[in-house]
Amino acid sequence: MVACDRRRQPCASKKGGSETGPSPVDRGRKGSKHHLLVDATGIPLAFTLTGGNRHDVTQLIPLLDRVPAVGGLAGRPRRRPDRVIGDRGYDYDKHRRLVRARGITPVIARRSTEHGSGLGSVRWVVERTFAHLHQFKRLLVRYERRAEMHEAMLALGCCLICFRRLPNPILQ
Repeated sequence: MVACDRRRQPCASKKGGSETGPSPVDRGRKGSKHHLLVDATGIPLAFTLTGGNRHDVTQLIPLLDRVPAVGGLAGRPRRRPDRVIGDRGYDYDKHRRLVRARGITPVIARRSTEHGSGLGSVRWVVERTFAHLHQFKRLLVRYERRAEMHEAMLALGCCLICFRRLPNPILQ
């Protein structure tokens, strides 16, 4: 860190910035990973940003805790989903217990079983949302050194995905 204008900013020679880590698939280059929690139609409910070397399951509980209240019918607003669907990377008994303690049913494929659990028929919704997010080049390639700036871009990308799903009153 270097003191500039009475503020502390990353040194100009430092590469990567905060919330980066060596990517296991890109020869150790530093990178970031986006974690998303989406509803059944692909609308982002919560997101986090971590280094490229962090395991996905470490962000499951923080994502569930970040889901905002959803208004609608009269009464207390809904704050959690009924079920969480995940692939084999989320198959840990500790996390299954933590998800159940929040009143959510975990639907997670087991690691030591054969493929064909049927979760791929719903997993594509998350992958499609990632594809929509990564159409924004600013999210596909991280240019910002500060994690707060990249998280702001990620939030803006999620807002644009939600906005594009709204019905257009001009065309109706």
